[in-house]
Amino acid sequence: MTLFIVVGCILLLVLLTTWGKVNAFIAFLLVSILAGLLLGIPLSGITKSLQKGVGDILGSLVMVIVFGAMLGKLVAASGAAQKIASVMMKIFGRKYIQWGLMVTGFIIGIPLFYNVGFVLMVPLIFSVVYKYKLPAVYLGLPMLAALSVTHGFLPPHPSPAALVLQFHANMGMTMLYGILLAIPAIVIAGPLYARTLKDIVAIPLKTFQSEDLPEEELPGGWNSFISALLPVIVMAITTVGVLIFKDNPALTSFAGFLAEPSIVMLLTLCLTTFTLGINMGKRMKQVMAIYAEAVKDIAMILLIIAGSGALKQILSDSGVSVEIGNVLAGWSIEPLFLGWLIAAVIRVCLGSATVAGLTAAGIIAPLMINSNVNPELMVLSIGAGSLMFSHVNDPGFWMFKEYFNLSIKDTVRSWSIMETLVAVIGLLGVLILNRII
Repeated sequence: MTLFIVVGCILLLVLLTTWGKVNAFIAFLLVSILAGLLLGIPLSGITKSLQKGVGDILGSLVMVIVFGAMLGKLVAASGAAQKIASVMMKIFGRKYIQWGLMVTGFIIGIPLFYNVGFVLMVPLIFSVVYKYKLPAVYLGLPMLAALSVTHGFLPPHPSPAALVLQFHANMGMTMLYGILLAIPAIVIAGPLYARTLKDIVAIPLKTFQSEDLPEEELPGGWNSFISALLPVIVMAITTVGVLIFKDNPALTSFAGFLAEPSIVMLLTLCLTTFTLGINMGKRMKQVMAIYAEAVKDIAMILLIIAGSGALKQILSDSGVSVEIGNVLAGWSIEPLFLGWLIAAVIRVCLGSATVAGLTAAGIIAPLMINSNVNPELMVLSIGAGSLMFSHVNDPGFWMFKEYFNLSIKDTVRSWSIMETLVAVIGLLGVLILNRII
């Protein structure tokens, strides 16, 4: 019965936003309240769940998204995006620019948290889209597929790192196996699948669009790339710093503070305010006006993401994930496939890859005690399952939809299927490696 309630609420959400034309934020709140009532949460508990869900997801995302939008707007307005697009086109050529962006996404995705990578990469994607009139989804999906795979498969991202500790797996071997699985997953779900999406018409957010500037008014190539990719540089330095100074608590704490995504983005914004703003002849008032305009453009995105957080919290507080997981755990199935299946079902029902991965790990851990399952492969199996079919209850789905300005149908056809391909290819890779090692 619980599963029918969850499915029914998700279908209602889709109907409200598509057929009913209800604002997605309002639709999320209405469906969340209904789900709470049907799943037996007390009225006072529903209110607390809504507030906690909205607060938790905005607490972790609002600064990252806002600072990312400001950075993206400045990168576009200063001409840095135009410069980056020109340089990348010279390096890869029009024929291989998609693959170039994909490799960039994979490299950047390893140290950066997914949400930071998303808001950082989207302006670069759009700069190439606008300058060379290429299909936005066709060009951008491979890069975002790379970010998604690193988020689900590879430490130090939250879910894989936690699973490595919980299963006592080897971090290095998990990384090695994860990269082996990531390559075919990204290639198939990215460039190859994106070939079928050239007909999708997407008009991305105008925040990251600017008129072409004369070559002499553009910032230099090094300035453009370093300024736009500064979060990656800061994150890499702080990560290495934590390892180098692990015996010095004060320095480790300071490096850990600097590695927080919101702090990374704030530091980046402060530096780029000078490198791409003041240094390029803009006054501080002009730069601040650019930032204010950027926030206006992403306000609704923040509300929609907040709404998805409310629904996720209602489903989590109702105990749906544990109930579904316990039912599936009673099935007599190959452990690696069972771990993937539990994570996949929870992901589809709740929307959060991290929640799906951690919940599945807690359920599957007792089953591994008397088995000979490879712990590194179990980490990857659950990680792959946690990416299964992202749809309307996942904040990532709405970020992609709103930034690329797509219909729900086209978002499912592109984003949701890409995530499903990644999950299935990851599972197949795990089962093949299990036969070899």
